[in-house]
Amino acid sequence: MLKVKVHLQPLIRNINLPTVLKTTILPGDSIERLFIATQIGEIFYIGNGVIETFLDIRSRIIELGTSTGGYDERGLLGLAFHPEFNKNGLFYLHYSLAGSQGPSALPNSFQPNPCDPKTLNLKWTNRETQYNHIDTVEEWIFKPNGQSSRKRTLLNIRRPFLNHNGVNNLNFSPETGKLVLTTGDGGSGYDPFNLSQDDMEIAGKIIEIDVDKNSEVDNPPVVTRFDELSIPIQEILTVIAKGIRNIPGISYQRFYDQYIKYVGNVGQDLVESIFSFHQYRPIPVTELVRASLMNSVPDMEGFINLGWRGWEGDLPTCIIRSCAENSELDMETIAYYDETVTTSVLRLFPLTCYYHKDSRPDKFGATALTGVQPYMGTAISTLTGSILFTDLARDEESPPPNRGVLAYTNVRSDCKLNDFSVIETDYDFGTQSSYYVSLGTNMDQTRIYLGVYSSMNVSNFNQGTIFEIIP
Repeated sequence: MLKVKVHLQPLIRNINLPTVLKTTILPGDSIERLFIATQIGEIFYIGNGVIETFLDIRSRIIELGTSTGGYDERGLLGLAFHPEFNKNGLFYLHYSLAGSQGPSALPNSFQPNPCDPKTLNLKWTNRETQYNHIDTVEEWIFKPNGQSSRKRTLLNIRRPFLNHNGVNNLNFSPETGKLVLTTGDGGSGYDPFNLSQDDMEIAGKIIEIDVDKNSEVDNPPVVTRFDELSIPIQEILTVIAKGIRNIPGISYQRFYDQYIKYVGNVGQDLVESIFSFHQYRPIPVTELVRASLMNSVPDMEGFINLGWRGWEGDLPTCIIRSCAENSELDMETIAYYDETVTTSVLRLFPLTCYYHKDSRPDKFGATALTGVQPYMGTAISTLTGSILFTDLARDEESPPPNRGVLAYTNVRSDCKLNDFSVIETDYDFGTQSSYYVSLGTNMDQTRIYLGVYSSMNVSNFNQGTIFEIIP
């Protein structure tokens, strides 16, 4: 693949950790503006060369970082503007509710033992009390006076653990006009309760929400499963995919009269993966619930399954243990052999994988995938039509400062696993770490934006910079 070098042009400095970067046109306006959502609950936009506050919901966000030494995967994680936002002012938020902190579903960290079946098939019991927090999906409206207010709540989801809540997890599909929610598997590690493959569990799925249907839906109960929802709520939901571990949103690339969809799956120990698909058959939640009640199997023809927890990208999910004979070698044992076999044919194969250990001189050791976006601009001609992605930081055995990675790949006509290439950047971050935490585009995908933070502690404030990636 071609070597590409780009420049990072700073747009905004000294903001809090940016989770969402996207553009829209305000009602009554004609200028497309960049909006930035921060993990702690702020939403800004760039107007007239300065940063303006669009909304501040910090008081509605769960207290972040207090029990984890500053690291946290909760907060304001999703922002999406209705396709008619310029006319109706509707937008949507996904965030972790203040005051919803629980003790978590398991008292200790989890690791499966392939020799002990009891560790492979755990059940999430006492869900009403044994959970970590509650995430909510809400509809808001931007009013003519410039103020915003909550209109209604679409979903309240009880989450078992602190992590794997997804990020940039609300987007509107240009194909269907529906709101798309991407949910992680619930957290911990190795998906202890196998929520991602269970058709009744909300966790580990890509879900379409028809926000224009049953518009009276409001204040739903706090749930973890589809069959706990009322019929009017079930009727507005369809499921696109399952087998998700953790996901930095979904993106769409127009190709003639159809759209190619791209999703990333954050890895466990081995590999980070990017998937692509264009044809799919969403399954109505009412159909899934009906099949469950009748103990039957729903028709899964055309349904997308990324394979987790049996597969981690293009590899069987493995437990890694240090090798006593040689400290430089690791022993790998397939964690869920039966599930690996069962899902081997059903799963969607990745477009691109990159690995946590990769000694090739032009590659890098991965940490976590944080963004996937098509680039349709012509300013960086070597990247036109390519899929750009970011990794949080190179996994290198060297002291800080840590450095994120920007890379790109392309779709192969034979649908086989494709290679990737690191994109060089010329920006000097000095002695500060630079974690690449988010990636976004404008509405026609001709401009691309990068969110960088110098700390992994969410309570280390004002250490973020937003860049535009330019030639």
